[in-house]
Amino acid sequence: MRRPQGEPGTRAPRPTEGATCAGPGESWSPSPNSMLRVLLSAQASPARLSGLLLIPPVHPCCLGPSKWGDRPLGGCPNAGPVQGLQRLLEQARSPGELLRWLGQNPTKVRAHHYPVALRRLGQLLGSQPRPPPVEQATLQDLSQLIIRNCPSFDIHTIHVCLHLAVLLGFTSDGPLVCALEQEQRRRFHLPPKPPPPLQPVLRGGQGLEAALSCPRFLRYPRQQLISSLAARPEELTPHVMVLLAQHLARHRLREPQLLEAIAHFLVVQEAQLNSKVVQKLVLPFGRLNYLPLEQQFMPCLERILAREAGVAPLATVNILMSLCQLRCLPFRALHFVFSPGFINHVSGTPHALIVRRYLSLLDTAVELELPGYRGPRLPRRQQVPIFPQPLITDRARSKYSHKDIVAEGLRQLLGEEKYRQDLTVPPGYCTDFLLCVSSSGAVLPVRTQDPFLPYPPRSCPQSRAASNSTTHNPAQRVVLMLRERWHFCRDGRVLLGSRALRERHLGLMGYQLLPLPFEELESQRGLPQLKSYLRQKLQALGLRWGPEGG
Repeated sequence: MRRPQGEPGTRAPRPTEGATCAGPGESWSPSPNSMLRVLLSAQASPARLSGLLLIPPVHPCCLGPSKWGDRPLGGCPNAGPVQGLQRLLEQARSPGELLRWLGQNPTKVRAHHYPVALRRLGQLLGSQPRPPPVEQATLQDLSQLIIRNCPSFDIHTIHVCLHLAVLLGFTSDGPLVCALEQEQRRRFHLPPKPPPPLQPVLRGGQGLEAALSCPRFLRYPRQQLISSLAARPEELTPHVMVLLAQHLARHRLREPQLLEAIAHFLVVQEAQLNSKVVQKLVLPFGRLNYLPLEQQFMPCLERILAREAGVAPLATVNILMSLCQLRCLPFRALHFVFSPGFINHVSGTPHALIVRRYLSLLDTAVELELPGYRGPRLPRRQQVPIFPQPLITDRARSKYSHKDIVAEGLRQLLGEEKYRQDLTVPPGYCTDFLLCVSSSGAVLPVRTQDPFLPYPPRSCPQSRAASNSTTHNPAQRVVLMLRERWHFCRDGRVLLGSRALRERHLGLMGYQLLPLPFEELESQRGLPQLKSYLRQKLQALGLRWGPEGG
């Protein structure tokens, strides 16, 4: 095999520092820094950037044999030279060297070498903070090589080459992409593709913003690639950080690396951020029940609240709502939002109802969780039910919920008169299933009892906690809480902030909680197994029903 002129006859040198080169049989996964550099420095359309974020790397040795009978590496007499060429392509130090390996060894080149070459070209372009421009002639020569040989590619190799060509910036109406698409259509007998709409060329942060905003990215999150964006947060704009924060919150991605990056960005950019931006940056922390390790996170937010509270009332309350879920409410901010001036000011605004609802929740948190607070409170006449009906996410996913089958199990097990479904208890929390229990542990007909415990509670939290340790409390109410899959962060282990807050407050008000985790519910095969499961759960609390239970 001939080597490029000027290169010594020794083995190929190591790739430049920062490039993540895949060896034979390995897939390429971009390092966080290189991934971020490609995204920030790319001259690309939204479609190209969203492709960079969404499509997983392809295994180079899974490209399959060509229709001319190439066998996988290591399985034929020419495996040594063929595999050697692949290694040389993977270790090429420049686009020119990459092209020379392909052009000077025509008898050794196989179909799967072209995706390897394209992938290595992408690595070379992303391995430096400012990659040098590639000569147009080099790209044209590589394009012509692929065009000339693509009739011998199998369909998977064509697909990989087409994907990589688009990501590398070959235009959709250029000869390379057109040739690959034509070959792909020929294999599948597809009709000709209509010309794509023109898309503006975007640079740097603008391109990343467009990619993060595209519907496909919002619909199909990729947690591993999103986490790589946290490597260089100082290079991102507030708008990009807001998009990332919203994406984490929307898809319940509790990604500590990125959340810490958002917290650090908020602290560093404190002077440049207003409360309307801060409310969006803080949103994922409360929703994902994640208190960052950044030590200046809370002091920074307290300073922002003190500075901006009177400017944007709704943003101020939104920030406090996130902090309420984290149990980190600052007293000074509470003094301000419960002041008569603030309440009168928001009463005449279009968002008065939502602000009053949030203030009612904050007042509940003060009542139940902040015994040391001595400042103003929300007047009783201003209070409204917090969540008077099931949350939107539960209504949207009702067909996937276990609520109906659990209700049927309880109906057959206890009878419909001994439980209430979707009952809202003061100060406005909706319960899944509520049981009334006598001092002896018997489940009583709900119609004969007041299902509500008094609010505000009559006793201190410590005495309530002691009384909740047994079901023999004359006023005991048991709440069965469905913990569906979407009530948790994406990892399935941490409750979302709003769910944890609801359970925490119901417990502090005196209701005994009986969680029904989705893993346990999903493991029940049919109604008989579910009834047996519910029976065991209720009996474990000492509850009785039926003839012997009264």
